[in-house]
Order: sequence, then structure tokens, then C-alpha cells
Amino acid sequence: MTGAVIEVRDLRMSYGPKEVLAGVDFTARRGEVLVLLGPNGAGKSTTIEILEGFRRRSAGDVRVLGVDPARGDEPWRARLGVVLQSWRDHGKWRVRELLRHLGAYYAGYSGDRERPWPVDELLDVVGLTESAGTRIARLSGGQRRRLDVAIGIVGRPELLFLDEPTVGFDPEARREFHDLVHRLTDVEETTVLLTTHDLDEAEKLADRILILAGGRIVAGGSADELAREVAGETEVRWTRDGRRFVHSTGDATAFVRELFRQHDAEIDDLEVRPSSLEETYMKLVREAEGSAR
Repeated sequence: MTGAVIEVRDLRMSYGPKEVLAGVDFTARRGEVLVLLGPNGAGKSTTIEILEGFRRRSAGDVRVLGVDPARGDEPWRARLGVVLQSWRDHGKWRVRELLRHLGAYYAGYSGDRERPWPVDELLDVVGLTESAGTRIARLSGGQRRRLDVAIGIVGRPELLFLDEPTVGFDPEARREFHDLVHRLTDVEETTVLLTTHDLDEAEKLADRILILAGGRIVAGGSADELAREVAGETEVRWTRDGRRFVHSTGDATAFVRELFRQHDAEIDDLEVRPSSLEETYMKLVREAEGSAR
């Protein structure tokens, strides 16, 4: 194994006769945002639970921060942060009190960074300063989700797992959350592994996207790299003599050159649309599910 923050080789997981993960391989580097996409039942949650040390794998080699998660101890867990889809306990606590209480658990684990995150600074980072004295039961849905994020990062983790983190966020809160992720990775050098069904969010946040389908990682790379890997057709739109034309091609550059060679100044309103992340994702998943049948 190398010095990668996460390294997974031939990860397998079976529930009885059903093999959910059938040889998953990937790595994650320090300060990287890695987004895991896949249809429901693809094994995303199982993969993350194994990485977090909450579930034992059937086979394969896994290292998280240099440790096998199945053998992770408390100092190792203190280096991780987890934001689940929902977390509804402690409604009678006030926001600042709860974060201070939870932060105290990290005080003995210094590692290579200060722990825990100073509470007032953390409240400012997640946009909860004005709600610091509010009882958790009285928070709005968006405020509650911000608190979920604060709980996940209160220990100033080196590796942060985010499961559908912006569910319930309005557009402004979503944008602020994206800024927070960039701060964590750019300034704190936190590695982030994120699952989401929001492909626009994945495209905005991810350094790399992994697509999990059929129990395997079927593709990985940036949104642009995935589109090129799929070699999907690019849609070219243009107007000539007042008429609108649309053409799909596998080589947009050659097509546009030929278009101008033939018609030159008659071409207006030229638009070249490469495959979107959604189109790329759907094609890859369909191909993986088709080959698994």
C-alpha cells in the first residue's frame, strides 16, 4: 500500500449469496474531493461503511489513513469525520453547548493538526453564529443540516465522509456549503469522500468522480474526462438561412471545420454541446447493468 489517504484493492462484500461489491479498486489523495456516484443498491453506502470501519468486508485490501478500518482504534477514528443523511438526537441541547461537548472528545488526539475546531470559529464557518444559543429542536431544516456538517468536522478531520450532505439546503445554503468544502480541501487539506444524487453538485465539487455500478467502479475521472472516456456524441446546433439545424457527431472539431468549409459566412448561432455528466453517467450505468445480466 502507498501513502494515499484511502487505498482500496479488490474490495468484495457479499450478503449471503448476493455479491454487492465484486472487486472495487480506487485511491484518494490528501486534499482531494472524491465523489461516489451510482444508482440505488449499487453498494455506495456499503463501501463507505467499510471505509469508516462500521462494516467488515468479505475480502480485499483496504487502508484508510494507513490503517485497516477493521482494526481502527480510537486515535484513528478521531482523524475521521462523518456527516450522515440525518442525525436527530439531542434536541434539548443548544448548538454551542453540543459542539463544545462533542469537541471535548477530540482534545486528547492532536495528531498533525489542532483538535477540536474552536467552537466560535466553527459556528462561523458553517453559518450558525446567530443560532449558537438556540435549542436544536427549534432549528430549521437547513440550520439542522448545517449543524450535521459542524458535528462531522468538529474534530478537524483529515478525512471527511459526506452522505448526501446538502439534502434540504436552499440554493444559498448549498453555495455556502460548497465554499466550505473548498475551504476544507484547499486550506485544511482535508480529503473528502462524498456521495450525492445531485450530478450538478458532483460536477462543481469533485476533483474526481467514481461511478459504481454492478458491484464495480466502471469509470473514474473528472466530468470532462468521463465524457471523453465514454466517447459520447457531441451535439452541434447552428442556423443557416433562417433554418435551425441539429447534428450529433463523435468528432465535433472535424464536423465544424467541414461545416464552415461548405457554408462559411452562412453559419449563425453555432453551439457545440458535449455530453453532460448526466448523459455520461446514465450511459455508463446502463452499460454496466446490461453486462451484469
